[in-house]
Amino acid sequence: MPIAADSEIHRLQDLLDRMPPARALGLRIERLDAAGIQIGAPLALNLNDKGCAFGGSLAALLTLAAWAALETALHRAGEDTDLFIADSRLEYLAPLYEDLRATAALPDATALEGLRAKLAARGRGGLNLQAEARDASGRLVARLEGRYAAVRRG
Repeated sequence: MPIAADSEIHRLQDLLDRMPPARALGLRIERLDAAGIQIGAPLALNLNDKGCAFGGSLAALLTLAAWAALETALHRAGEDTDLFIADSRLEYLAPLYEDLRATAALPDATALEGLRAKLAARGRGGLNLQAEARDASGRLVARLEGRYAAVRRG
């Protein structure tokens, strides 16, 4: 997969900025490359009453990291789709006392081709993706497994 151009990062950031909840959380695309995507948000905008990251903020960040990975892969493949989270499972493993960061890998070629075949045949399809949040030391603090639905536009 090619390394992202600045225009690709700007396109994704623009999509996030159009979502009022994402704007309120301060979500920013920090990295987009062959390994996947990283989205961050400042702790100051996402605190709970204990002074650590609010679980709902982590849920949104993880959900949108995987969403952005699939959005990127489908856009690169020339697909015009609407994406939705259909189902997810979250695990919170440790409190996070620093800025939030979530990563998600882009779907592999086989999974993406399977989804594209479903889109071609039925106009819709789904794909399971994962995202995770780690602290600065690399400790896993939260992870999401989600099923995303893609629906062809038009």
